[in-house]
Amino acid sequence: MATAESIVRADEPLNLTFSEAELEAHRDHITSFIEAQVDAAGVDTVVMGLSGGIDSTLVSHLAVEALGRDAVHGLVMPSEVNRADNMSDAERVANDLLGIEYDVIEINPLVDTFLDAYPDAEGDQLAVGNLRVRCRAVLNYLVGNHEQALVLGTGNRSEALVGYYTKYGDGAVDCHPIAALYKQQVRQLAKHVGVPDDLAEKTASAEMWAGQTDADEMGMDYDTLDSILALHIDGGVPAAGTADQLGVPLDVVETVREMYESSAHKRAMPPGPDPLY
Repeated sequence: MATAESIVRADEPLNLTFSEAELEAHRDHITSFIEAQVDAAGVDTVVMGLSGGIDSTLVSHLAVEALGRDAVHGLVMPSEVNRADNMSDAERVANDLLGIEYDVIEINPLVDTFLDAYPDAEGDQLAVGNLRVRCRAVLNYLVGNHEQALVLGTGNRSEALVGYYTKYGDGAVDCHPIAALYKQQVRQLAKHVGVPDDLAEKTASAEMWAGQTDADEMGMDYDTLDSILALHIDGGVPAAGTADQLGVPLDVVETVREMYESSAHKRAMPPGPDPLY
């Protein structure tokens, strides 16, 4: 895990923000997408996890715009490692800002049951962190199946390209409405649709374990990550040129490339052999 002093920040990060007209176009595009996904599934409602972070906050706002507050069911699923203020923010979004139905479901008993069944995993920070995320996915689908609702995901483009999510955890959903947006665009669109600045600008954390932040774990802030992804991965600019343009060490660009390549399995269906006949 990186320290605050070692987190890389680009000298000249790309400005990936939208104009006002583009923001409105993305707003309409995403709400139309949510409506179309619900119609295609033959259901009337959606369920989604609310973490208090900006991704779930934006998706919940857009889902309410697309479907109405009565069609959106939020799940706040705290564990022992979640910060109290994040869970308060999740309830604030559901209750005060949107007025949607939501349930608070503690996941510690589920996690403890799994660790009781396989105690060898206790103390494995990553394995237990992923377990927490997968428990939430199971609850999303339990509620979704029970209510015949679509499960909305909250993944963005930045996290998808580097595999910064849990396979069959927060990646296990029916659709990702903000999948095309880099993180800085998520923040900008959130402010545009009325999300308060304190929520839009809060430090990003998957909260897989106590004290975890996204920047610490990746070793760079999101503006730097977004810039490398837009130039090098999506834009095809060579690694050296990307490093020079952004003012970051070459090995940081190469690290992002490695994250992209090593996480390809997360962006594809599980492989199987081709048919022999």
